[in-house]
Amino acid sequence: MMAVIAIFAVSSSVAHAAEPMRLRVADSFPKGHYLVKLILEPWMEEVRKRTNNAVTFEHYPAQQLGKATDMLKLTQTGVADIGYVAPAYAAEKMPVSEVAMLPGAFTHSCQGTLAYWKSARSGVIAEQDYAKNNIRLLLAVALPQYRIFTIKAPVNTAADVVGLKLRSTGGAQDLTLRALSAVPVRMAAPDAYESLSRGTLDGLLFPLESVVAYGADKLVKYATDGVGFGSFIVSYSISDAAWKKLSPEVQKAMVDVAEEIVPSACKHVQDTDEETKKKLAAHGVTFEAVQPDARAKFNDLLKGVAKTWAQGLDARGKRGSDALKEYDDLVAAIPAK
Repeated sequence: MMAVIAIFAVSSSVAHAAEPMRLRVADSFPKGHYLVKLILEPWMEEVRKRTNNAVTFEHYPAQQLGKATDMLKLTQTGVADIGYVAPAYAAEKMPVSEVAMLPGAFTHSCQGTLAYWKSARSGVIAEQDYAKNNIRLLLAVALPQYRIFTIKAPVNTAADVVGLKLRSTGGAQDLTLRALSAVPVRMAAPDAYESLSRGTLDGLLFPLESVVAYGADKLVKYATDGVGFGSFIVSYSISDAAWKKLSPEVQKAMVDVAEEIVPSACKHVQDTDEETKKKLAAHGVTFEAVQPDARAKFNDLLKGVAKTWAQGLDARGKRGSDALKEYDDLVAAIPAK
């Protein structure tokens, strides 16, 4: 009888050990968003395969577990094990990451992505924004440079931007718009369509693909072309508490798969930007090529944004100047192609 009990106990233990760890993954992207299909879904599937189902994922898109602006807190508190923690939506807690969102910080998505990837895992950003918030970066991509989208009139010169109420994520984007004498209106991407349709916004500071993803392509009529007005870091992070529960084998699989996906994802993101531009133009959005003299004026107005941003963080003890130098050096070492 004791032998039977012992066998049952061992069998139960083995069965329990074989149960996969289920991790909740939350983001604010609409279902089917291209970045989810490009980065998150392949990563989850490959990690699952490489760990022989030791870990599985439950994905909650479209703010099902909470707002985009709350993802850092939701991840820290365990509502989500892995969250779409976009630093721009948590600028007060992750201000140093905005170095990658400054206007003209890079030309190609892969420059911005790989420079951020390095700094956010082992550099100034890792120390200031991730370690201090008890989260760990898993996936990241820097979106192509943002454009200004408008409804009523095109933006051909810097004077055309003065006084416009434009959507901003806050932080560095606020500084960028204020440098142009525009009025930044902070909001997460999912809220932009309604504000634009109601007329509380004159336009958007947005990447091309997000214009389509959030339905704003039905409203905007004009877009700038030829000037970079900053970027946005799309990133998924895991809480330290959830990370420590994972076996070394699972941790290694997560890191290895990310190392393979991120460099190819940024290339695809940049290519998609060009494809989306053609599609939007075909559907009636006019891309206004900023002429050389107007481009020079824009660049002149924006050239002080990075220094102002860095000095503001230095004053708070956040090593803004160190982050700016490190990031610029990393970008310079990566070809713009």
